[in-house]
Amino acid sequence: MSETPTGMAQLPPSEIPEPNPITVADLSSVLKAGMQDFLRAPLFGVAFSLVYVIGGLILYAIFLASGQSWWFIPIAVGFPLLAPFAATGLYEVSRRLERGENLSWSAVSGCVIAQRDRQIPSMAMVIMLAFMFWVFVAHTIFALFFGLQPITSSTTDMLLSGPGLMMLLVGGTIGGIMAAVMFALTVISLPLLLDRELDFITAMITSFNVVTSNLLPMAVWAALIAGLLFLGMLPLFLGLFIVLPVLGHATWHLYRRILP
Repeated sequence: MSETPTGMAQLPPSEIPEPNPITVADLSSVLKAGMQDFLRAPLFGVAFSLVYVIGGLILYAIFLASGQSWWFIPIAVGFPLLAPFAATGLYEVSRRLERGENLSWSAVSGCVIAQRDRQIPSMAMVIMLAFMFWVFVAHTIFALFFGLQPITSSTTDMLLSGPGLMMLLVGGTIGGIMAAVMFALTVISLPLLLDRELDFITAMITSFNVVTSNLLPMAVWAALIAGLLFLGMLPLFLGLFIVLPVLGHATWHLYRRILP
């Protein structure tokens, strides 16, 4: 066993512990633990959430100014695909809190920067490609239902029309399937890659197996993440300052509960 520059133990890929089964009742415990970590180190949570809040506001302002605010809908729907990668720094904060290690900006940021030489950038590429593919699919669905004619009605009228409602149904179904697959591949793999030395393919397979072996509680967890992120985006994205860090810390504790 060796030490990385950030002090994390390097373990061979074969030493992944046997996953523990979880129940829906465990989710309240990990959410409580996530809130406790956020309250113990709130500035880290706010800082890591800031880039997403600012990015969301800028995108919305651009779409609004161009008169194409409806394009923000697929971006908002696909947001959960990107959120897990934002939590890498939050995982490190929770890891240090549980071990009683030094919790400073230099230590946490140093760990995040050190990931560029490990497997998390490969996972980030997978997540970004999935998000870009979803945006392409969303544009295609829009074109199928509305064609290339200019939109003369308001966004609300357009979405509440017959084609608009059908577009939301089809797009929501396809987006939900894509989000479920990405959730299964990333929910455990990202904290696993931060915590251990193994390749991202093995991490994704492990995450997928964990989700399928705990299907009901993990489905509830996915629904909680989607619902809380949606609520966090409603008040000008300001709710993400709380929702993102709490979910990030809670996901770390979920990982620890499943893979001790």
